[in-house]
Amino acid sequence: MTMSSPPISSTLAIPRASDMPQHVAIIMDGNGRWATARRLPRAAGHVKGVDRVREIVNACLQHGIGNLTLFAFSSENWRRPKDEVSLLMRLFIGVLQREVERLREHGVRLRVIGDVSRFEPRLQELIAEAQRQTGASDRLVLTVAANYGGRWDILNGFRRMLRDHPELAQDVDAIDESKLLPYLAMHDAPEPDLFIRTGGEQRVSNFLLWQLAYTELYFTDTFWPDFTSEEFDRAIASYRMRERRFGRTSAQAEETP
Repeated sequence: MTMSSPPISSTLAIPRASDMPQHVAIIMDGNGRWATARRLPRAAGHVKGVDRVREIVNACLQHGIGNLTLFAFSSENWRRPKDEVSLLMRLFIGVLQREVERLREHGVRLRVIGDVSRFEPRLQELIAEAQRQTGASDRLVLTVAANYGGRWDILNGFRRMLRDHPELAQDVDAIDESKLLPYLAMHDAPEPDLFIRTGGEQRVSNFLLWQLAYTELYFTDTFWPDFTSEEFDRAIASYRMRERRFGRTSAQAEETP
């Protein structure tokens, strides 16, 4: 098994901070409530939310942000009503069929993280083909977390690590971050600089639990279908006001070039 070298871990080293986040992670919450408030079926909110994804992808391209990770479907979302889950699966299929060429033309590489084995074969095939078609794009990596959970990610990483290195089971003191990191779903991406959650809730909901260790958190009451590029700019403006110390004092952070 060939693994790429993982980016800097914020708990092992001090990442270089900049005014513009290079990796933004978003929980796109509030689609159903947006629709309900307008006396529309919840499906209308999910459809409208796809339009907002396009807008935020374009905003990332304009800002030169290299990584955007979206929480599309959590491992806990299977608990939702069956008709809503079915709609989300059909919507995912439709988006993959319609949007891949546009992503490729704009230099966006799509990848999907999570346990896709639970999806129907047709959706699995479309995911694989979309990743293949956009694999050479290098302006923006758009990661979609589907049937993903942070705890699943860590447990799955440990299992894969021990399958490749069974000797570690007999020498647990040899297990450190450097051993595990290459087996996590986001092993080849920088840790998120900015996390955004729309819809008014203030929790991370099992999303990128390992990777969010030193991420700046931004919560907004705005439902995802109303989260425009202007709202995105407000989140970035908030990020720029943060002092990213990574465990240091303010004086130490100011001394870092």
